[in-house]
Amino acid sequence: MANPRTSHLGIGIIGCGNISTSYLRLAPLFRGLEVRAVADLNMEAAQARAAEFNVKALSVDDLLANKDVDVVINLTIPDAHYAVTKRILEAGKHAYSEKPLVLSLEQGVTLRDLAKSKGLAVGCAPDTFLGGAHQQARAVLDEGRIGQITAGCAAVLNHGMEHWHPNPDFFFLPGAGPMLDLGPYYVANLINFLGPVKRVGALTSSAQKARTISNGPRNGETVPVKTPTNIHALLEFHNGATINLSTSWDVWHHKRNHFELYGTEGTLYVPDPNFFGGSVEIGNRDGSLTVLEPWDHPFGVPNQEHPSRGPLANYRTAGLADMVTALVEGRDARCSLERTLHGVDVMMACLTSGETGEFVTLTTTCTRPAALSPDQARALLK
Repeated sequence: MANPRTSHLGIGIIGCGNISTSYLRLAPLFRGLEVRAVADLNMEAAQARAAEFNVKALSVDDLLANKDVDVVINLTIPDAHYAVTKRILEAGKHAYSEKPLVLSLEQGVTLRDLAKSKGLAVGCAPDTFLGGAHQQARAVLDEGRIGQITAGCAAVLNHGMEHWHPNPDFFFLPGAGPMLDLGPYYVANLINFLGPVKRVGALTSSAQKARTISNGPRNGETVPVKTPTNIHALLEFHNGATINLSTSWDVWHHKRNHFELYGTEGTLYVPDPNFFGGSVEIGNRDGSLTVLEPWDHPFGVPNQEHPSRGPLANYRTAGLADMVTALVEGRDARCSLERTLHGVDVMMACLTSGETGEFVTLTTTCTRPAALSPDQARALLK
């Protein structure tokens, strides 16, 4: 295996589905990342992706044995995340996973202990909290412009994926649902802003026992709903803030903001944490609203066109680039195992609270990630 203090680490990818194109397309933007091979259980999928991006196609076993690969990105389905990341670590390689890292706290602890025993790093998406808008909001908080945060709300509310995704089955199975599929973006940003959670209480339900696919070749088929699709949680943070987190796929329309933080000196409006950019606003004590001039932050600059949102900033792999740089520099990675494990603990505690009707005290904790200034972000780019 390459010395982690060399300037470049070889990157391998396991899982050649749709999300792999984002990593392969965006990784060349960053220093220290050199994708050298891809693998998939379906060799034809691996070969097609390899040809598209001019990298090697290998079997999973061969990729894990390849001495030119130092870090492996796990882009398999959520139910396979734990087993695949475990294999990556057992092969002596650093791991970076798409969210969620695992589907239980016990799995996460096993990975943490294994990584520690081997001196390896594990990182995990989402990295959208490193985006220009969210880091600008972080700076507002750190400067004390809205005082101490006492409360807030975060909401991801829509009607699910069956109307646009041709194979939405896994979204409605344990390990997914709105909490584990989209909740990671919101929980990661809350940890970025407020630090660790102390305890949670939640109510959970599902409006339907089955969903009907309304697009593609399976149009009209139904898929069973086996996980809550409507979760409303109350999070108490160690710093004293209380946040209402709502994740639901049982909502047709609403007027709620994605993210609001209420401070002793004002209110902070934060854009959708599923994306890197957006507008940050401050509600002042006199009732006025200040729309902040966007930061000169490279991870807030639009670099692609979204079919419904227009110009969009997309810098997926920023978290991976930061992890690789952290390995080189011997520092803490912002998308660290410690934080993603705490995020898993938070989300699973919400689901557990919904089942038991009781508050759940978290058994993990973490620190806030270091802020990522515009200059620090530029240093990650080529």
